[in-house]
Order: sequence, then structure tokens, then C-alpha cells
Amino acid sequence: MKINQFILSEHMNIIKQASYNKKDFRIEAREFLYRGFIQVEKVSLRHRLFQQDSSTPILQRELIHRPEAAGVLLYNHQQQKFGLIEQFRIGGLDDVDSPWQLEVIAGVLDGDEAPEQCIRREALEESGCSLNQLQHIFSFYPSAGACSELFHLYVAETELPEHGGIFGMPDEGENIQLHILDYADISALLSNGRLRNAPVIMALQWLQQHIHTAGICLRGKT
Repeated sequence: MKINQFILSEHMNIIKQASYNKKDFRIEAREFLYRGFIQVEKVSLRHRLFQQDSSTPILQRELIHRPEAAGVLLYNHQQQKFGLIEQFRIGGLDDVDSPWQLEVIAGVLDGDEAPEQCIRREALEESGCSLNQLQHIFSFYPSAGACSELFHLYVAETELPEHGGIFGMPDEGENIQLHILDYADISALLSNGRLRNAPVIMALQWLQQHIHTAGICLRGKT
């Protein structure tokens, strides 16, 4: 009985919080290997082992530092449309299909800028859309195994342009195509392998569920 109670207690705790916290690791040394738009740091550390009082031996890890970022999926129930952008991404350079990726509108937070401010600025730059209400969906680490970037994902219902267009800041090397897509395209996009980044997949899964919950009947379907 006591073992079952312990297991149940552990199960409930892990839903609310991590098993350990910042007191359960120790940094032995850290040094920057590269500083640019991103920074790469070599970290030597120990951390506590699960269900033990002992720690690991000294581990060497390379940590990529990127600023916090925020993104937003634009949609409109009345139009039954949503907007995605397409642009060249260096991270997809060796992709078997193409380095041009479909994404939600997104950008890096500027200094102490709040995620909502960043999103409104980026939405104007990358789609020409002004946003009012923003709904926060998740904040998450896209690649916590090596990168410190924290990504804040939002959705916003707004009036979408009838057609897409070319946007971005040319002086920053941006060349962005806005695509206006139909709700009926969501299932295909989530199943055909076209999407290759987590924020757009998560956002479209949210929109698909939201459409279902709201009881919206897609045009052309009964």
C-alpha cells in the first residue's frame, strides 16, 4: 500500500513540477566558444541522478544561446482562412525537399520587449495585418537538448487580406511570401509532411481542434 501511495504521489508531483530544480545541479565552469547573432558556450556541470542522492561525474555540454522569440498564427472564422509565411531558412539547407519553410509569423524579442509587442510588430512587417486580441497557447523550448531559446506561441483572429503578398525587411535580408490558405487545407498540411517546424504544427493542431470545438462547418463539406 505504501509503495502504491508513493507511486501515486510521484505521479501527481510530476504533473505539477519537475522532479528536481536549480538546487540540484552545479556548474563547474563555463566559457564562450563563439559570439555572434547566436552564442555558443561550453559548460562543465554535474547534476543529481534520479532517485539517488549522488550526482553525475563532470559533464561537458555545448549550449547554443538564442534570444527569446514569439510567433502567431493568424486566422479568421468568417473567412475560414488562415495565414502562413514562407521563407528561406538556413536550418533547412540540407533538407531533402527544400530550405523554403512554411511557418507562422514570428520574430526575436528586441531587448526587454514583451512577446505581444514583438508579435504585433512582426505581423505588420510580415503580413501587413494589425492585431488586436492575442491568445497565448504555449511557451516552450524548441530544442532544449542544445539551445536556450524560449518560444512564445500565440494565435490571433484578424481580418486577412484576400490574397497573399511579398513582405519582410529587405535591409535585413528578408524575403517573405504570405500565403492565405483555406481551413479545408489544414488536414492535408498536417499529414503530408510539408510542415517541418514545431510552432506551425502546434498552431495548426490548435486551430483544427478550435474549429471542431466551435462547431464550424467547413465550406464544401456537410
